[in-house]
Amino acid sequence: MIQHDVTSTRPYSRIHQVSGTKGMAVKYPEPGRIAIGHEWLKEGEMKQLETKYTPQIINRIGEMAKKIGDHGGMDFMMEWRLIDCLRNGLPLDQDVYDAALWSSIAPLSERSVASRSNSVEVPDFTNGAWKTNAPVELTLKGGDTTGIRELKKVGS
Repeated sequence: MIQHDVTSTRPYSRIHQVSGTKGMAVKYPEPGRIAIGHEWLKEGEMKQLETKYTPQIINRIGEMAKKIGDHGGMDFMMEWRLIDCLRNGLPLDQDVYDAALWSSIAPLSERSVASRSNSVEVPDFTNGAWKTNAPVELTLKGGDTTGIRELKKVGS
């Protein structure tokens, strides 16, 4: 299910949920939970998974990002990551092919709806290169040199 609805009158929800044949994960509303089978993991098990899989960038700037940035700090974190990649000559997390694909969702959805919700072929904007492209390095390897200065808010 893909849903992007900014016009309907309803309470705010980010609906962060992934569901599969062996379990599911829910991030929002908080607290996040994971179920394997029909039972949610216990709090201790969740803490172990969070510790093991928390990305480096969260450990590095997560708390400061929450204080400074909007959307729980995610705006600040994304901007910091972009600047750090540019300063260190690293490839960006999203390339032009990803941008084209993401931008195609709305027109492809419109085409599907106009065709009585039939499936629509998604173009391969990479012309097959996705099969041999190296994965994007989503760690701080080669970067993490961008400093952060705390600024005083105007009127403070």
